[in-house]
Amino acid sequence: MTAVKLIVVGCSPAWPNPGGSHSGYLVEGPGRLLLDCGPGVLTRLREREGWPQVDAIAITHFHLDHWGDLVPWVWGSLYGLGREAPQPELWVPPGGREHLEELGQRLGFPDMFERTFALREYAEGVPFEAASLTVTALRLPHYALRTFGLRVQNAGRTLAYSGDAAPSDQLVELARGADLFLCEATLARGEDDGEPRGHLSADEAVAAFRASGARRLLLTHRPAELPLEAGLEQAHDGLELSL
Repeated sequence: MTAVKLIVVGCSPAWPNPGGSHSGYLVEGPGRLLLDCGPGVLTRLREREGWPQVDAIAITHFHLDHWGDLVPWVWGSLYGLGREAPQPELWVPPGGREHLEELGQRLGFPDMFERTFALREYAEGVPFEAASLTVTALRLPHYALRTFGLRVQNAGRTLAYSGDAAPSDQLVELARGADLFLCEATLARGEDDGEPRGHLSADEAVAAFRASGARRLLLTHRPAELPLEAGLEQAHDGLELSL
């Protein structure tokens, strides 16, 4: 059984924590899968190696803090060190290919993402293979934006990643029985959120974890200015752990 390792590349909320990068989580085992690629993630990956050697990237949704570094990834792949690297798969939500083409028209050229990545769209609830791992995307409520949580599995280990999400039964199902539930906890209180809801408080994340039967909870996407109760485990940039 191949072990699964999680490396927290970046875990800031929508505004960066001091010295922090936005959302990016590298899953190793047996391939290398990057979950989300927010601003600052490419910088951190390049601190580890000249150009990131990843097999696949999966994006949960198109808020900038979860995908923004795909843009500099394009330029580095076309004109920099990335020219020598294999083309990673890029898995995006339904409709994501068209969305990236529209962005390309504004940011450079329409096929800039197609030229950089092996572009794929996942479908809700349909498992797909990425970096020799099995990934299943489940739609979660996050304001009015189409957003997905990702369940990543090999033969013996399961990681559930919430992306951004409001409280819901779907979130509990995403984490059902997982070895690790990587769950956002952006808010001090649920009542501080907008309408419709889009994020979780730490208490709401803990409630989803307990209802899911997952084995371990790692809270993320948390503002540095919001403390956590003792005993809760929080992600930080550079954290590495094995499932």
